[in-house]
Amino acid sequence: MVHIDTSTERYPKLHGTPASRGIALGKLTFLKRRQKPDIRHTVEDTAAEIQRFEDARARAITQLGNLYEASLDKLGEQNAVLFQIHQLMLDDPDYVSQIHEFITTEKMNAEYAVDVVAKRFSEMFKAMDNDYMQGRAADVIDVSRRVTDILLSSHGTPLKSTSYTTYGDEPLILATDDLAPSETVSLDKEKVTGIVTSHGSTRSHTVIFARTMGLPAVISLGDALSPDLEGHTAIVDGGAGILIIDPDESTIRAYRERKRTEDALRARLEQFRGKETRTLSGRRVRLYANIGSAYDLDVVKSSDAEGIGLFRSEYIYLSSDDFPTEETQFKIYKEVLESMEGRQVVIRTLDIGADKTAPYFTLKPEENPAMGMRAVRICITRPEIFKTQLRALFRASVYGNLAIMFPMITSVDELKACLAMCEEVRRSLDNEGIPYNEGLEIGIMIETPAAALISDELAPLVDFFSIGTNDLTQFTLAVDRQNAEVGRFLNPYHHAVRRLIEMTVKNAHNAGIWVGICGELAADEGFTHELIEMGVDELSVAPSSVLILRARISTLG
Repeated sequence: MVHIDTSTERYPKLHGTPASRGIALGKLTFLKRRQKPDIRHTVEDTAAEIQRFEDARARAITQLGNLYEASLDKLGEQNAVLFQIHQLMLDDPDYVSQIHEFITTEKMNAEYAVDVVAKRFSEMFKAMDNDYMQGRAADVIDVSRRVTDILLSSHGTPLKSTSYTTYGDEPLILATDDLAPSETVSLDKEKVTGIVTSHGSTRSHTVIFARTMGLPAVISLGDALSPDLEGHTAIVDGGAGILIIDPDESTIRAYRERKRTEDALRARLEQFRGKETRTLSGRRVRLYANIGSAYDLDVVKSSDAEGIGLFRSEYIYLSSDDFPTEETQFKIYKEVLESMEGRQVVIRTLDIGADKTAPYFTLKPEENPAMGMRAVRICITRPEIFKTQLRALFRASVYGNLAIMFPMITSVDELKACLAMCEEVRRSLDNEGIPYNEGLEIGIMIETPAAALISDELAPLVDFFSIGTNDLTQFTLAVDRQNAEVGRFLNPYHHAVRRLIEMTVKNAHNAGIWVGICGELAADEGFTHELIEMGVDELSVAPSSVLILRARISTLG
């Protein structure tokens, strides 16, 4: 929750959401966007108005191509490619057809039609029960704003450039409601040293760009980020999600010292980029990243992760109005695998249920959905859904190093049912002459005490285990991790949890298979040495933790 901490009389602290780590000190300056007039009016020649829109759209696509080229050095290709994606957004048939329809049926001028459709698409993304898709709201507004600017310019309407006030040579902290990706990449890093916004999403490309450009950022500060603060001295603490207004000299000195320390740490971490993750004794540990959608691929690449240890495929379902087709899923899996260029990608099969639901699944209300109809239980009882996903996965497997992982396994029978469906899919693909990687690895998540306790029985049936410590902890301790009131009882270091992890690792190795950790415990630097001592082969963490953990592992015996 956003709030202002007034416990210190000298200056307030505004609390938001951490977006990009780092510390910045400077004068707050608010982004001033070009003011657009009331742009709605009636047009009689709708065909000519559609042509105006099409001409502006074509110019916008060209501009985005130029922006892609200009951004390569600043962002790297994996991030600059967003502007090519923006070009594709302007070619989206639904987007274009809706604008055409408003112009034709409502006799609406092109500028207004673009604005209306942009807001509709933006609200649709924001309303999705998936933070990865919510981050796309800023993208559709960005590309649409570019088209409307071109349309207004073509009518000779004077437009003020996007600007902000400067204060001599002092560094600036840019404040705004939200920042578009194209605005972010155009910032002068010699002047702007930090970003703060009243709204925004941690999954937006703006945040990704800020991290890539090394700009500390705090988002979602709400109405507390008032234009009245223009010109005030402020400190951005991107890691803590704090904006300090008018700090005193002792606070400024303390943060400057912290900034020197953090800058030195970042420089030290860079020496581990591009290297294998090894202990002092030379033992190899695979260091992978967890991601929730294909939109996060650029973050994975910039993080220097050696692979993807958990790709949450349910985002495909959560961002759809109906069951995604085999072809839709195939294209997404193919894109992910090709983008990773031979590095392993572990895709977790459908894990709908509990805290992640899609209306079209028509799941019945449950008193305890975390232990209800979810994950493989849905897949086993509704095989048509599961087989569609498996076909898409197997078909995509020829385009990279794919591994498939089943969640929420509690028995040998459940696992055998999943493997049987994999065999059915293989036979159907063979009959149709469709190629797939016959050697792709299949594994399971160990996230229930039941699975850990019978891991000796499960291990001979699969190629790997991945321990999901978040669910394993809540089920072992009977503590709902979604319930804040009992959060203090959720102890991932509990001896029972540790013993289950040790047991799982031992049984995996006895069967000759590898075992990883993909829960939050994997990124806990204070616990890394214990996981390595237990014999864990792979850690899959948030991309931002990759270099930190590689440095930590390099100090272990």
